[in-house]
Amino acid sequence: MSDPIDRTGLAPRFWERKRLDQLSTAEWEALCDGCGKCCLNKLEDEDSGEVALTRVACRLLDDASCRCAHYDIRHQFVPDCIVLRPGNIEDNLYWMPATCAYQLVHEGRPLYDWHPLISGDPETVHRAGASVRGQTVSEFDTPEEDWEEHIIEEPT
Repeated sequence: MSDPIDRTGLAPRFWERKRLDQLSTAEWEALCDGCGKCCLNKLEDEDSGEVALTRVACRLLDDASCRCAHYDIRHQFVPDCIVLRPGNIEDNLYWMPATCAYQLVHEGRPLYDWHPLISGDPETVHRAGASVRGQTVSEFDTPEEDWEEHIIEEPT
């Protein structure tokens, strides 16, 4: 007997039964909670290697939806945008937000209750305050030397 299918067309709780490298493209994309934090510019301490998120958004982040405005062609505008994949997740954990579903699943931890795959509602990430909706500043309007003034705290 197969698993029931939810309204996304994906098997319920697929992320609990599959490794990241076993996910289909649709499953991989569905893991994104839509917080927008991966599209924030980060600052890395040269001595400690610690990475801090800032409110300074990539030029392609739509602040209202917390999604990339040109996701499929983003490399035409931002050539160094990192495409997170199962094969490079180990190398990229250091800059990912603490609440990121890819990081949580990779580490065998559960998704938060506000994650759309748990709640069934893409707005719960925003209502829970886990997204950057309405909180970003433009990288065009914010000189890089001022980015430290826009560091945001991440839950641990």
